[in-house]
Amino acid sequence: MNLYSIINNMPTYAINKRANFDYQISDKYEAGIVFAGYEVKSVKTGHISLKEAFVTLKRKAGHGLPDAYLTNCHIPLYKHAGKMPDYEPARSRKLLIKKIEIRQLIGKTKEKGLTLVPIRVYNKGSLIKLEFGVGKGKKKIDKRENIKKRETERRIQKLQKQY
Repeated sequence: MNLYSIINNMPTYAINKRANFDYQISDKYEAGIVFAGYEVKSVKTGHISLKEAFVTLKRKAGHGLPDAYLTNCHIPLYKHAGKMPDYEPARSRKLLIKKIEIRQLIGKTKEKGLTLVPIRVYNKGSLIKLEFGVGKGKKKIDKRENIKKRETERRIQKLQKQY
């Protein structure tokens, strides 16, 4: 069991471990994901990767508000689904978000240096949800400071265990 499953008491299928390391996440949002049936089975067996994934806002012609998409998320074909020659494992998947939240995201992504970063995919009831956040990229110096803090905390913990 991972940390998110224990805290939220919900099964977590994928965690983007690099999200908190590479980005400083300010606001978090929850969204549903539009899957095909065989993709749901693949996700529920734990075959999903958020490693290089990101959230984009794309406006269709004739629409007022853009739609949110999970881009570059890799979901391999479910092994019992049979042959599907036109299946793309890294295709863009539409996210189901309220209009109010989309308006907030439009304003935040227009700010310099802010991006939408997927954090984890989890189960809520019978639905599969995506948690993503508005993140600002960390610089190399910030990452080094985080590593130093973590190492000093580990040393302190070791010393406390010894005494």
